[in-house]
Amino acid sequence: MNKRALKIFGVLVVGAGAIGTAGAFLKKRSKRLKDMCSSEVPVAVWARPGMSVTFRAELKPGRDAAERTFKVSELLTNRRVLLVGVLGEHTESEFEPIRFH
Repeated sequence: MNKRALKIFGVLVVGAGAIGTAGAFLKKRSKRLKDMCSSEVPVAVWARPGMSVTFRAELKPGRDAAERTFKVSELLTNRRVLLVGVLGEHTESEFEPIRFH
């Protein structure tokens, strides 16, 4: 192959790579936008605002269950909760399993 043919081939290869990269970027972006638009409450919500939750005894030793029980004030999008009277965000694993009667 002569130099001109190699240059043309190189331009075609770089152009094809750019088109592939742009396609992947646009596909990923459209998926992200679609996920952001569906801001519904997740199906498997483990707590709701106003619900009482009890910290596990290992996390608060020496306290009665009534002293370890708090109300949920807000459910965050990352599946953590804010509690009334307690600072910080807390995860499901910090609490005793919820038993529905």
